[in-house]
Amino acid sequence: MGDRPTEHMETELKFEASPDFAVPDLSGLVDRSAVSDPEVRLLEASYFDTPDLRLAAAKITLRRRTGGTDAGWHLKLPAGAASRRELRAPLGDSSAGVPAELAALVSDQVRDQPLRLVAVLQTRRTVRNVTAPGGEILAEVADDLVTGRVPGGGEPLTWREIEVELVSGGPEILAAARSRLTAAGARLSDSPSKLSRVLSRSS
Repeated sequence: MGDRPTEHMETELKFEASPDFAVPDLSGLVDRSAVSDPEVRLLEASYFDTPDLRLAAAKITLRRRTGGTDAGWHLKLPAGAASRRELRAPLGDSSAGVPAELAALVSDQVRDQPLRLVAVLQTRRTVRNVTAPGGEILAEVADDLVTGRVPGGGEPLTWREIEVELVSGGPEILAAARSRLTAAGARLSDSPSKLSRVLSRSS
């Protein structure tokens, strides 16, 4: 028996950014909020789905990610327009395959099909935290340089995006960040996830 997955609600906005985009000053998004110094993290995520991409069709993602503060297995399920329900399991041995407790949660979608590797994404992430006067983290701003590939898919795809994810703050932070980032030249992403961008390129 594996450990019971932990649950996290993810609410975020994603933005497209050019290679030379300069992240604007994000202090003061809400009353007296500040921004931490940038911190660089190197992430690698392996995504799993059926050969006919049944999870992707249901807007579900299943990945094993190393690096950063939340290394492990992540299962993301739709939970509204800007939110996803995320279940997490320990990293474990990469050779052990998808944890049984997460595989069971997608069995209705997968049915009799095997789960296999469908994409690998490597990300150089620069993180800035939006903080309240007392130091509480209200939101995380991730500036991502991404390289994605599919097995046997030829040349990798590279791009840059900005993610603003709520931690303890409210939706007014997302609205203020959207205003400031778009004024600086970013635009809301029309791609629902990094994985969907890579898979659409390979289809």
